[in-house]
Amino acid sequence: MTAAGVPSRPGDRLSDVAGMTVGHWQRLDAEVTIGTLTEAGAGWATGTTVVAVPDGATTAVDVRGGGPGTRETDLLDPVNTVLGAHAIVLTGGSAYGLAAAEGVMEALEKAGRGLPMDLLGHVVPIVPAAVIFDLPVGGWAQRPGAGAGAYALGAATADFAIGTVGAGTGARAGALKGGVGTASSTLDEGPARGMTVGALVVANPVGAVIDPDTGLPWGRDDLVHHGLVDPDPAEVAAHAALLAKGTVLNTTIGVIATDARLSVADTRRLAMSGHDGLARAIRPAHSPMDGDTLFAVATGTATADPESAVPMPPGMSADAPVVAALCAAAATVTQRAVVSAVLAATAVGTVPAYRDVLGSALRETPSRQTPPRETP
Repeated sequence: MTAAGVPSRPGDRLSDVAGMTVGHWQRLDAEVTIGTLTEAGAGWATGTTVVAVPDGATTAVDVRGGGPGTRETDLLDPVNTVLGAHAIVLTGGSAYGLAAAEGVMEALEKAGRGLPMDLLGHVVPIVPAAVIFDLPVGGWAQRPGAGAGAYALGAATADFAIGTVGAGTGARAGALKGGVGTASSTLDEGPARGMTVGALVVANPVGAVIDPDTGLPWGRDDLVHHGLVDPDPAEVAAHAALLAKGTVLNTTIGVIATDARLSVADTRRLAMSGHDGLARAIRPAHSPMDGDTLFAVATGTATADPESAVPMPPGMSADAPVVAALCAAAATVTQRAVVSAVLAATAVGTVPAYRDVLGSALRETPSRQTPPRETP
């Protein structure tokens, strides 16, 4: 575990796609107050998460929210020239937090990573970014900068924490604490057999991830996967009585990755399908005030099993069956990542965590971790 929080589990995290790594920077004060329309919050409760992308990967993005805060997303359009990013920044601080990407870009330049521009070693790193609106959690002016991005990039490993860490430090999910979540799946049958799809999500929706009628994820999906059972009815009632999030400004952002070799256009279909997972996990999602944005990465280290190939008619892409299978998995792991963010989160200020309100639903209640403090 590289930061305070709940450890992500091998076999169920983004970095199960070989070459993908994740790092966090966060600052969380012991005393944090939540701002309202008439009273400012106080203290630090924000952070940045950086997903480092291996060389040679293709990268794409799909934006479904009506109020995104992003950087370099146009560059990832399949009609444009650049094939992939070198790192992806997910950050708190609303549009101010985009400054974190500058620190990532400078650190990559110093390491010589980027698009080569000449024979002298000059490079231009490609660093797309997306933000969540967490400014009312803590002081309005307390937000990540370039140093946060550089630190998170330097901390990136396959072994990373989830919950109230990184860009999820100040996140909220409806009436509960949001955070960073992750999940992965390796397909064991079909045309994409043996390939892995993973997701990392920063869940900060105004919509609910937990059904107030049951105290469980919507549709009671994946209860065994998440280790959930029916909670105590008194806890369900207490959760239903919680006040909703005090702002309609919100966003869920994330990265989906696979080890398949895909074109930029096919990589984008992973991001598009990931939004199906958001819609399954969050009600409502993709509102005009959301900035819901999902990036997708295809590292290209795995190849399709010829014995599992599905023949396609002439004039259609031979890769379509593989892409379809990967897209189905992308929706599932994104949905699971959103739920895991809420289950792993710890309370901040007056924003309660799932484990505090509906703890009886956790088959094995996660140990209460010391909330993360400032990372340099």
